[in-house]
Amino acid sequence: METVNQKPNIRSLSLAELEHFFTSAGEKPYRARQVGEWLWKKSAWSFDEMTSLSIEIRKLLEENFNINHLTVSNQQVSSDRTIKNAFRLYDGNTIEGVLIPTTKRMTACVSSQVGCSLTCKFCATGKLERIRNLEADEIYDQVVVISRQATEKYSKPLTNIVYMGMGEPLLNYQNVLQSIEKITSQSGLGMAQKRITVSTAGIAKMICKLGDDKVKFNLALSLHAASDEKRSSIMPINDSNSLASLKDALRYYYEKTGNPVTYEYIIFKNFNDSIKDAEELARFCGVVPSKVNIIEYNATGDGLFNKADEDRTMAFRNYLESRRITAKIRRSRGRDIDAACGQLANKFPSPLERG
Repeated sequence: METVNQKPNIRSLSLAELEHFFTSAGEKPYRARQVGEWLWKKSAWSFDEMTSLSIEIRKLLEENFNINHLTVSNQQVSSDRTIKNAFRLYDGNTIEGVLIPTTKRMTACVSSQVGCSLTCKFCATGKLERIRNLEADEIYDQVVVISRQATEKYSKPLTNIVYMGMGEPLLNYQNVLQSIEKITSQSGLGMAQKRITVSTAGIAKMICKLGDDKVKFNLALSLHAASDEKRSSIMPINDSNSLASLKDALRYYYEKTGNPVTYEYIIFKNFNDSIKDAEELARFCGVVPSKVNIIEYNATGDGLFNKADEDRTMAFRNYLESRRITAKIRRSRGRDIDAACGQLANKFPSPLERG
């Protein structure tokens, strides 16, 4: 395991804490705002980049703090131009993040945890141990790197961010919300909240907390089945967060925010692809204003599930539309490099994993 430098990560400090540091060192408190702009608006990864500060102040910062930024340790480009990144963190752990380019948008898919604890049977990430939560700056860094890739590789700006990578965002609630604040604030990257979607496997009490916090970003619920028996068989989290409890949480969330919800529905062959399944989903959709993304299954190598037949997928969508439910079929991207939905599994092992 790597030896981690014990100097504090400067990006974990609040503005008030930075101001206190500077005043204690005999400097003006406004230096904290200057440093904050370099860290969060200009995305500086070294103190030498902070050229509006004197060499003496930069040396002072270097002596007292680290900037624990990530690095790209591996990268793959799909035949459909999707880019998958293996990000190496300051402590040697690895996560993955993806740039998904289409004709209409450039989307960053970012991770919120190293590994995952939810063990969903269809997801490659769910087979990994959850090692730790990501800090807000580690989530922010993924967005910065992927945004630069969109500009450099495809000459287009990043348009959307989805928290749909490794981990369960609502089990890292505070850091996820802090990262969104840094990404959307005018003192940060200035992206619109409505361009951000946080996807959850369904933690009812945390969905309620999103309502209490009156969040403005989009919420997606990974549903995948609208009966408790089926959902629990593939998503153990449903045992403690039943569909009834999720319905109550979603009603509360909508009452507090007025935001519609997106249901993510991976459609599996001969499991959840029947018209009966569509009927159950349609009833669930009546809880709050919503839409459905029907997602093609992407193999994870264990043979437990298969992609639903095209005619069943179309019939499923057509039934939902007959019930006046907005439903779209999301075609997988990046499948040939294991970058599609459910496939992120750190195929590039970190130094920790290599031992």
